[in-house]
Amino acid sequence: MSPRLRLPRLGGSTLLTVSLVLLAAVIFLADTVTNLEIAVAVFYVAIVLLSVRYLDRSRVVMVASGCMALTVLSFFLTRTGSESAGVVNCAISLAAIGVTAYLALRTAAAEATAREAQMQLAHITRVTVLGELTASIAHELNQPLAAIVINGNAALRWLGAQPANLEEAGRAAERIVRDADRASALIARLRALTKRTSAKSAWLDINQLVEDTLTLVQSETGRKNVSLRTELAVDLPRVEVDPVQIQQVILNLIVNALEAVGGPGVLARDVVVVTGLGKSSEVVVNVRDSGRGLSGVPLDQIFDAFYTTKPDGLGMGLAISRSIVESHGGRIWAEPGMPSGATFSFSLPAGKKGNVMVSSYRKPKR
Repeated sequence: MSPRLRLPRLGGSTLLTVSLVLLAAVIFLADTVTNLEIAVAVFYVAIVLLSVRYLDRSRVVMVASGCMALTVLSFFLTRTGSESAGVVNCAISLAAIGVTAYLALRTAAAEATAREAQMQLAHITRVTVLGELTASIAHELNQPLAAIVINGNAALRWLGAQPANLEEAGRAAERIVRDADRASALIARLRALTKRTSAKSAWLDINQLVEDTLTLVQSETGRKNVSLRTELAVDLPRVEVDPVQIQQVILNLIVNALEAVGGPGVLARDVVVVTGLGKSSEVVVNVRDSGRGLSGVPLDQIFDAFYTTKPDGLGMGLAISRSIVESHGGRIWAEPGMPSGATFSFSLPAGKKGNVMVSSYRKPKR
């Protein structure tokens, strides 16, 4: 799921072209001035590998063809050394360039196919999780819609009064707009999570992603009588992430926590989402629960595909979460909770550090 590495936007394409041309010129000159017995042209392989990393297939073929043409041209321009040895070295160099280009393109195509399959699987997993929260999301959406109807009727009554109370009617209209915006924002988040799109990174506030995700599970926590708290560090540095993918990770971990505390024999039903700074300027998100815990669960396998402790689980949620986090240059791990439960955490590389203070919010049980 990791995107192909990109050069800086400022003159990135020009910088790459100039670098490849200069490197090819150096190799060509070295190959031309040295004896035919020295196969300097083999170093064109480095140019091919660089082009595969940054360019599309057609341009890689053009680069490889250019390197092969320079190899042949250098052979004819070189005046010193054994001609028979030069023919052999030229043939070896041409073969090395051609084989490297072929294998590198095959590898890049396989990686692209794997990334596409991972993205499709992540989308399916995301939609599956949202399907499990259908009742909760429907309830969350019904609240602003019901409020719009109530305020609309109130506005009609104020306007129909003799004399009409325009001030109260205006306030009712403002409440209608506010609730409509709230419903629209929820629908926009759902569309973003269910839409099949390519990865797009942006500099975002991790706390905002957490709060947006909590909107989708608020009714679920009330239905399961779970206490959901957040401890979000303020002034955290921003992270460059795909918001839909990272929100999927947060949602997976919270849903798993809700299921853990909702099982039989669990007395305390608490879930805490914590954000803060980790080592090396990492932004860390922790999801702690007071559920069954991880006793007897191999922590080195819990993020493997198809590993699950749920009777009806597919074992893909945590595996997809690990793939997403690692594609963003982060890491994800699980630890037993103290004194009970479990803590699932992930970290993401961050920008410039800020001053860290902690603000706590407790969502009361319903």
